[in-house]
Amino acid sequence: MLEKLQIVFRSLAILLLLTCLAKADLIKPNKDISPKQVVEIQLKGLMNNDKDFTDSGIEQTWNFAHPANKQVTGPLPRFKTMLKGKSYSMMIDHLEHTVTQLAFGDNWAQFEVIILGRDKNYHKFNWQVEKLSSEGPLNDCWLTTMVSQPISLGNSI
Repeated sequence: MLEKLQIVFRSLAILLLLTCLAKADLIKPNKDISPKQVVEIQLKGLMNNDKDFTDSGIEQTWNFAHPANKQVTGPLPRFKTMLKGKSYSMMIDHLEHTVTQLAFGDNWAQFEVIILGRDKNYHKFNWQVEKLSSEGPLNDCWLTTMVSQPISLGNSI
């Protein structure tokens, strides 16, 4: 009996270890995710960039990039370098953010995003998403087509 309990315990321990080591599943685009939710998913990922695995937040953001945007900013290693560079690094592990809808059409939406970076400075971005109309699994999904250069709004103190 004791031997059976030890086998069960070891099996559970191995299962737990494998679960912890596995990469977390990132959210994938689907037509039920609203335009604002797309922006929120990306921002929450960037806010907790290494939470699930190294650069999981950047990869989450990449998942919701429009194919046309990926052509300009990709492939993924180049996208990671861009986000960690001078222009967008304040997004990585930022402290808080707000998302305000500015304009909306049938197939596009534009938002004002304000983030508080780790350096305690606020930055504003224009963030645009569009509904993809094409064949395949991303049909009718909202995806990011543009994020502006940051505009510094100054210190939070």
